[in-house]
Amino acid sequence: MQVTENEWLSGEDPNHGEADEEPTPADRPAAEKPVVGGRAARGKAGVPAEPAAEAVRRLEDEVAQARDRHLRLAAEFDNYRKRIAKERVELSDRAQAAFVIRLVDVLDDLDRIVDDARNTPPDALREAVVLVDRKLRKELEAAGVERIDPVGRAFDPSEHEAVSTVPPPDPAKDHVVSATFQTGYRFKGQLVRPARVQVYSTQGAG
Repeated sequence: MQVTENEWLSGEDPNHGEADEEPTPADRPAAEKPVVGGRAARGKAGVPAEPAAEAVRRLEDEVAQARDRHLRLAAEFDNYRKRIAKERVELSDRAQAAFVIRLVDVLDDLDRIVDDARNTPPDALREAVVLVDRKLRKELEAAGVERIDPVGRAFDPSEHEAVSTVPPPDPAKDHVVSATFQTGYRFKGQLVRPARVQVYSTQGAG
């Protein structure tokens, strides 16, 4: 568009009346149109919202799967517990069977002594019985059996049962075991039977 000298000197805007008008919202491109609420009926991260019925069914399926896993684990643990208990019983039975076999050997020795008792001199018979007694006690000790014969030791009510008392020959022997009437036993450290004893006591004889 050409500008005349008069128009230039008068300072008039040659584009007066031709300025672009502000576009209406309808004229804006679709990309520039505002979106009410930021997203239109869409869920998290642009994913459409899950219908309530489907959400309920999904949660019910997850609960059923979790219950099924729990039941399987409970069954597996119960089977494991039963298997361990069975193995413990079998192990105990095998250990007892091995012990019985060793005792059977001692019983065989006793049978031979009994069979030959009439034809065996008293001294030889006594010696044979002593040998069998030692063998039996050795097997018992190997199995964890301990004898309690506390003669000469201080009286211990947790392991000894006082049957009677006698005056001590020396005051220093007060509450000392003077005799054992029945030997006591411990099995693997646990008291099985207390020793029945006689105790020196300054309180007088029983």
